[in-house]
Amino acid sequence: MTNGQKKAPRQRRTLLQATFYWGAVASVWGLIVLAALFAVFATDLPDTSKIFDAKRQPSISYLDRSGALLAVRGSQLAPPVDLDALPKYVPEAFIAIEDRRFWWHPGFDPIGITRAFLSNFTRGNGPLSGGSTITQQLARNLFLTFDQTWRRKGQELILAIWLEMKFSKKEILALYLNRVNFGAGAYGIEAAAQRYFNKPAKSLTIGEAALLAGLMKGPSRYSPVYNRERAERRATIVLDEMVSTHAITPAQRDEAFATPVRVSAVMANQRAQYFTDWIDGQVRTMVGEPTEDLVVETTLDLPIQAAAEAAIHDGVNGHANQGVLQAALVSLDGEGRVRAYVGGTSYADSEFDRVTDARRQAGSSWKPFVYLTAMEAGRTPSEIVPDEPLTIGTWEPKNYTNAYLGPITLETALAQSINTVAARLANELGTQNVANTAKRLGIVSKIQLDPSMALGAVEVSPMEMAQAYVPFSNGGFGARGYGIERIRTAAGKVLYDHGVDRPTRLAVIVSPALQYMNQMLRAVVNAPGGTGGAARVAGYDLAGKTGTTSDYRDAWFIGYTGGFVTAVWTGRDDNTPMKRVTGGGAPAQIWKAYMSATLPRLKSQPIPGGEAPPPTDGQDPIGDLLTSQNPEAPPPEPPAPPAGTAPVRRDALPY
Repeated sequence: MTNGQKKAPRQRRTLLQATFYWGAVASVWGLIVLAALFAVFATDLPDTSKIFDAKRQPSISYLDRSGALLAVRGSQLAPPVDLDALPKYVPEAFIAIEDRRFWWHPGFDPIGITRAFLSNFTRGNGPLSGGSTITQQLARNLFLTFDQTWRRKGQELILAIWLEMKFSKKEILALYLNRVNFGAGAYGIEAAAQRYFNKPAKSLTIGEAALLAGLMKGPSRYSPVYNRERAERRATIVLDEMVSTHAITPAQRDEAFATPVRVSAVMANQRAQYFTDWIDGQVRTMVGEPTEDLVVETTLDLPIQAAAEAAIHDGVNGHANQGVLQAALVSLDGEGRVRAYVGGTSYADSEFDRVTDARRQAGSSWKPFVYLTAMEAGRTPSEIVPDEPLTIGTWEPKNYTNAYLGPITLETALAQSINTVAARLANELGTQNVANTAKRLGIVSKIQLDPSMALGAVEVSPMEMAQAYVPFSNGGFGARGYGIERIRTAAGKVLYDHGVDRPTRLAVIVSPALQYMNQMLRAVVNAPGGTGGAARVAGYDLAGKTGTTSDYRDAWFIGYTGGFVTAVWTGRDDNTPMKRVTGGGAPAQIWKAYMSATLPRLKSQPIPGGEAPPPTDGQDPIGDLLTSQNPEAPPPEPPAPPAGTAPVRRDALPY
């Protein structure tokens, strides 16, 4: 072509050609991206060669102190079931609620993934949860963890496609039903049918199948054992979906509604799941990872545990209008055996254990450690001390009422939880000495030594507080809470025996300090004006101490009789204030409801140590004070702060 010739114009592509061209380019780049993603996610895929090796985790059966079954952890032994042996509605229940397009998708459901993506995106969670097909769930259960990460979701997708290429839909569904976790240690439909309904899977009714399918959303949260109402609501949704997918007819659904589903009596009676969680990890520490089925004999008393759970449930519900949302209770006998253990109001709603894992400020339930230090330093309950304004450095502790009683006895000061007296004592004795006393009795958490420690500005667990009060109840001997008496194999071989390894009992409180403390802590419950009057149970020798913390964030009552201590805590997990709930309110009332049912079973004994010696001068100021009041009058409610005052400070709370 010469310089004088014009360049021929390039022929433009038609719309169809452009679409084809750019579609091809996008496809190539899409394949490159997919190949790259596949390479990234497939670099550490798990070994799939042992897909049919269903190794069963050994089961651990937990018994109460009388031999009654508390719980079973680990896998229940059950052979896989043939899909053809099940009623048709059993697998269809799972398909209806978990994966309606199971029979048609290639292992993943684009519609379900898109819907889950949009749902998670609008909630700000990212596209990491939801939208999983039965095949994807099987891949996760067989090969992967439950971490919500991009890598895990990518590997899950790859493995799901692999499963669809290797197995038929029927084989995938059979693998799923025989491997999925149904909670309560049951893996697979046969184990679940036996565990929940005490029958083979081939005999499941429509209602039972719907209930088991409903567990897939959350085996603990939707368990018919821990939350029957929630499980029933979920089963209703499953039944409606089964009608929608034509798995059953409306008439069959209505019949299922009319037929009660009865959970196995063994499962229905399972309690103490917080307790079982607590000792489950200890078992592996004591004997290693089990290689055969084990039986763990525990210290728990099932009838007492039932009373504790009922008291917590009723107490929280009864004080919900005051903002009480959570509670915990633990009981120890004089040897440290855990006899009841409730880590929260509902295990199904929250598995967080507030007995041992939570640390909350003790409030005035800490004051017995201050007073014990004083008694051991030579003070007596009848000693007269001033209740008057006090300044320690820059700190000015106040009484709750902003009033002062003037000269009072130490017994009156503890019974009415006077702040200035406790602060003065700790300052005179030294907060380090008070901390040493608390640690000697059983407190293991870090103790800060600021002057406010005297009023309970220390974070502790209910277990710590219970075991620290045990010496008051058992004659002065230290004890640490424990829950395992014996571990043996199912064949009877003993692997651990607490009786053999039992530590030597050491006296941590001696008289007269022990006698003095029991005298004063009895007054908390029994004396007019005592802050623990709501815990009083007629006819029993009881003692204890209330505790309330800043702005009513925590409320405690720790009480005891001869050889038996119970600590109760109420509050909120987010540490926000309740509405004027004191230790003498909800916790003391829960304690009384529980102990009223428990004391007759215990055949409780008087608190060891008897009454303290009489004052040397022949006078009994506290006796004179109390006889001048109405002995039947209930403890007064603390007055409301004056209008317009600042929020109540930690150092101004009496209980």
